[in-house]
Amino acid sequence: MSDLFVKGPVIAPRRRRAQLNWLFTVLPAFPLMLLVLRLWYLSRQDLPTMLLLVQYINPLGMISALFITLSWAIPAVILTLRVLGGILLVSDPGAAGRSPIAVGALRMPDWVVLIAIMIAAFTWQLRLLPTLQMLIVAVLGLTAVQRLRADPWLMRWIMLGVPILAGALTWIFVWPGVAAAVRGGEYGTALMLGAPPLLGPLLTGPVPARWARLVTHWPAVGAALALPIVVGVVFLRAPVLPSSAVEVGPEGGPVREVVRGQLIAVDDTSTTVLRPTGEVTFIANGEVRSKTLCPEPESPPESAVAVRGWAAERSVLEWIAPTRKVTEIDPRCLGRPRGRA
Repeated sequence: MSDLFVKGPVIAPRRRRAQLNWLFTVLPAFPLMLLVLRLWYLSRQDLPTMLLLVQYINPLGMISALFITLSWAIPAVILTLRVLGGILLVSDPGAAGRSPIAVGALRMPDWVVLIAIMIAAFTWQLRLLPTLQMLIVAVLGLTAVQRLRADPWLMRWIMLGVPILAGALTWIFVWPGVAAAVRGGEYGTALMLGAPPLLGPLLTGPVPARWARLVTHWPAVGAALALPIVVGVVFLRAPVLPSSAVEVGPEGGPVREVVRGQLIAVDDTSTTVLRPTGEVTFIANGEVRSKTLCPEPESPPESAVAVRGWAAERSVLEWIAPTRKVTEIDPRCLGRPRGRA
């Protein structure tokens, strides 16, 4: 208890360690909370249905859906932390030791940043790639300021020349998309494509020491508050069960109905389907005439802008990965038995 009344810098490091311990305790629980909320949302807030889903849903499938849906968020957190912490380190080195952002950026290995850049390059949409370019040149410039003791001309080239050149090349590439977005009234897309290359040179050097914590901590706090909300909203809409259609009817007789919904489980006696209304239907296996998987409905694109033939809402991974094109919808997915118009 006497340590609480010791003057000097003893209390601050202990408080920082305590805060980090709480943070490391809460972080692993966030994905688990997302999975539970996803089941609660899927069950339409009905506890018995949620318990049934918990019993049958494979956790690996939900974790896979979580990873695929939120793969963009991991590099965003890493790169933002590295840039904001680096700005604080070069702007106010004396106070950087009291900031968890600066400490995290200082202790972050380079290979982690490299992997984050590679993941972002493949998973971020085209309209976000100029922001990635801005973050990359900022990381390079801040790293050079922290570690290199080179000639002034070389430092100016790394801090100003490289960001300006990279921004100019990015602008040349995205200019058709910026012009198309402005003509189409999509000013948000135009801003995301055109603004980040102009901001790269501003993020590679120090800011006045009295403003350092303001320009780094408040954006970090805002991002920390907004990210869980955005992640939760995105994941709550992600599919975790296969959409299916089941033809039901007596053995040897005509099809009585087509049950559409999300397939929960198939056991020795019945097939369990979660309907869009939230009702759970148990179908005896003897009455199952056929089953089929139904494609997820595609949402209309938010932006019609394309940059040199590349849609602004598509990522590199979506561009190069093979996709299954649905040319004809199975009538069972529309609620009609096969062979009936």
